[in-house]
Amino acid sequence: MPPIYDKPTVEKYDYVLIGGGSGGSASSRRAASYGKKVAVVEVDPYLGGTCVNVGCVPKKIMWHAADLQDKLAHHASGYKFKGLSAPKFDWAAFKPQRDAYIRKLNGIYANNFEKEGVEYHHGYGRLTSANTVEVTRPDGQKYTLRADHITITVGGTPTVPTDEQIPGASLGIDSDGFFDLTEQPKRVAVVGAGYIAVELAGIFHTLGSETHLIIRGETVLRTFDQTIQETLTPWMEKTGVKIHKKSNVIKVEGEKGKPLTVFTDNGEKIEVDTLLWAIGRHSLTKNLGLGVVGVKVNEKGDVIVDEYQNTSVKGVYAIGDVQGKALLTPVAIAAGRRLSNRLFGPEKFKNDKLEYENIPTVVFSHPTIGTVGLTEKQAREKYGDAVKIYKSSFRSLYFSMIDEDHKEPTVYKLIVVGPEERVVGVHIIGLGSDEVMQGFGVAIKMGATKKDLDDTVAIHPTSAE
Repeated sequence: MPPIYDKPTVEKYDYVLIGGGSGGSASSRRAASYGKKVAVVEVDPYLGGTCVNVGCVPKKIMWHAADLQDKLAHHASGYKFKGLSAPKFDWAAFKPQRDAYIRKLNGIYANNFEKEGVEYHHGYGRLTSANTVEVTRPDGQKYTLRADHITITVGGTPTVPTDEQIPGASLGIDSDGFFDLTEQPKRVAVVGAGYIAVELAGIFHTLGSETHLIIRGETVLRTFDQTIQETLTPWMEKTGVKIHKKSNVIKVEGEKGKPLTVFTDNGEKIEVDTLLWAIGRHSLTKNLGLGVVGVKVNEKGDVIVDEYQNTSVKGVYAIGDVQGKALLTPVAIAAGRRLSNRLFGPEKFKNDKLEYENIPTVVFSHPTIGTVGLTEKQAREKYGDAVKIYKSSFRSLYFSMIDEDHKEPTVYKLIVVGPEERVVGVHIIGLGSDEVMQGFGVAIKMGATKKDLDDTVAIHPTSAE
């Protein structure tokens, strides 16, 4: 096991980061590659942050399990596979296997720190000045790290209503708690309409749990393009997810670990074994000493930064979810590396920064979704009548052999502007959209036009063609 430091090793570091997640790791390692003395302070017992421990990675593993269940249960017979006899997912056996893989990744993070000369300090980091971080170790011991540059990269945490706001709310779990479940609940209610709610509800349902999704509006993914909303919502309902629209939870009754009754403002009573809140996330900026130092935050608690990740205090920076923009792991990584390039790299990087436009992202729903650029609504607000839409709805060839009830929809939508038909938005849903979107992301970043896409020879037979 690589060393965990319990005191400073130098009088002053070049760079100290509070937070050992994706952004903190990427930025610290890039700084160390330039020969700088770097320390990372992480309060959790494992490195990797949300993504590695309770986010993207274990979520995608669970999605793969659900996807395989779907193929075995509903697709294999169409391709005339015999002898499968009702395969059933064993959640209790799978969890420790999944967790072991995550622990392996934690070890890789720690080993990379050691290999590249980044000090790992396990404790709670708090700013005491623009150049000092107080570290409180798990045993209560405190010490101070001094640095020329300090970056806040502590990430965020799920938002859950208090019992004062919604009586019994604490009987539920959040997305972190999803990964603590040792057994698969037979009945579950997920509250929320965003991508985390959609993904976790999809996993529960596809693996066989009776799944209720409680949303405030008429569709899921309300910040996504309307076509995505109008395609995924009815498909989820068709597959058996019970979506409770225009509903708000007003009360929860029961005991933790036992059946719960969820009451909505529509007069419904939903009996479940697990209630999961997925109503959003907020930055972990409390008790970081930001007010003492003068680092400004907005009304949500996100650290306010400029285009170069500078906070309101010289020498203090913020990257990743804590600054409230584009809450995605690759964004934190890219911003962190560019920040270290600018602070410590050669002259060619003196103005390096992350551009926050045209960032591609995917949703691991069933089917998957890929999106980059403006939604149709955003495009029309920005460009008016110069907007033109190209849209194609079809069924992937894969589903040609599969029963009609299980043929997933596919929709590809291009949003273009001006006589040159520059592509300003791509929104796709359907088999393989998660992998397809990376290529479209490159094209949009390069300023592709509709003609550029037309002039590219298609790969056949694929959905992407």
